Order: sequence, then structure tokens, then C-alpha cells
Amino acid sequence: MKKVKVLIADDHALIRAGLCRILNTHEKIEIIGEAKDGDQAVELALKHRPDVVLMDINMPGANGIEATRSIKRERPEIGIIALTIHEQGDYLFELIKAGVSGYVLKDISPDLLVQTIIGVSKGESFIHSTMTSKMFSEFNRLSSFSQHHTNSRGLTRREFDVLSLVARGHNNRSIAKKLYISEKTVKNHLTNIFHKLGVGDRTQAAIHAVKYRMVDL
Repeated sequence: MKKVKVLIADDHALIRAGLCRILNTHEKIEIIGEAKDGDQAVELALKHRPDVVLMDINMPGANGIEATRSIKRERPEIGIIALTIHEQGDYLFELIKAGVSGYVLKDISPDLLVQTIIGVSKGESFIHSTMTSKMFSEFNRLSSFSQHHTNSRGLTRREFDVLSLVARGHNNRSIAKKLYISEKTVKNHLTNIFHKLGVGDRTQAAIHAVKYRMVDL
């Protein structure tokens, strides 16, 4: 019987040890590696090609969302399960966009975790029941956004998110943290925003956004 090869990515050694202890007792699962940060998760996933990666979200270096994007870009066949303490809709949506197949909370029962891993290895998807309503709320928000901003200077939804935070006075580091992207990505979005709005800096962009009611403050 072929075992499901699993890579565990979490910056807490105690959590990694606990997961290994639980999963190693199951006859259908084989732990093939442990990563202590997002960069190492990408490295080990591309090297060992696991069937499933258990991915924490908040880790040093590349966070879980960025690591998921990198892995799915190179190895789309690898199933990724976000294992997190967060019950937040924005985390869920960003992870879905990044390519995760599962989203489970760290208080999940061992039996359900095993079922989720095996299911994801077969191409199935799983979202923790407590997140279902938040997922629909987020999709409804995006639908409303699309209706209101379709013709607004050609900015993408993500560029509007960045512009809205700029208008609220957030710096690049704060924006990156709130949107779960790198500061380099924030700078790239700002370059595109400035070009589309015909402005030269973030202050002008914020004034433009407020003046033309492009963002809600």
C-alpha cells in the first residue's frame, strides 16, 4: 500500500514534533521532512516532492501564503493544507488564491486531520466548518467590489486594497503585513497605481483616491 508522503512546515518545534508523533502512527502516512520556515518549506517541497504539505501561515522568511504560491507555481500537483490558529476570512481567501486545497485549525482532531491529508492527496478539498460562512462573506464582498469598481482607472482588486491602505496612512511594511504579501510586491503595486492614476507619489495617490471617492475611509 502506497503511503501519503507529508512535509510539515511550522516554525514551532513543539508543534512539528506533535504532528510527527500523531501522523507517524498511521499506516497510510509517511513524514518525509520538516521545515522551520517558509523558505525551507519551498526548498524541501521542490526537493522531496511530497504528496501533501501541512503549512503554517505565520513563519519567518516567506510566510505560508508566499511559500504556497512558490510551491504551486513549480509543483502544482502538490496538495497544500493550511494548518493555522486563525479563523479569519482574509487569510482563507488569500490561501485559496495561493492554491491551498485545505484550511484547518490547529485544534482539529487527529482523526480528521488524517482524513483531510488523505483526501487532499487524492485531489479533494477541505475547509474547516467554522470558516464556511466567512468564505461566503468574503466572496460576497468581492462581488460587491467588482460591481462598484469595474471602471475605476483600471486598478485591480489588489491595487484597490493597497490604495485604500495608503489613503489610511499605512506604510509599506504595514500594508504587506495586512495583505500577507512582501514589501517588494507592495512597491510593485504602488508603481502600477501611480502610473494608472497619473500621480507621482503616495500622497498624491491618496489625495486622488479620496477626491474621486475611489476608496471608503
